[in-house]
Amino acid sequence: MVYQCTLPDSGGVETLRKSLGERVRELRRDAGVSQEDFADSCGFARSYMSRIERGTSNLSLDGIERLALAFGISVGELFNGL
Repeated sequence: MVYQCTLPDSGGVETLRKSLGERVRELRRDAGVSQEDFADSCGFARSYMSRIERGTSNLSLDGIERLALAFGISVGELFNGL
C-alpha cells in the first residue's frame, strides 16, 4: 500500500513551526531566561534560537528533544496547545 501525504493549502507545516516557535518563546520568557542564555543551555547559537522562535527554522527531532530537556518538560508537554 502506498500512502500519500498532501499538506493543506493553509501552509500547515509553516503554521506548526510558527506555533512551536511561539511556544518556545513563551516558555523561555516565563522562565525569565534571555534568548542567548537559553540558546547556550541547549547548545544552539543565539541566531538559531531566534530562527526557532520566529518559526523559520525546521527543527530536527534531536533539536526538539534538546529544547524539551532544557525546559525540564517532556516533548509532549512542549507541543501542548499547538
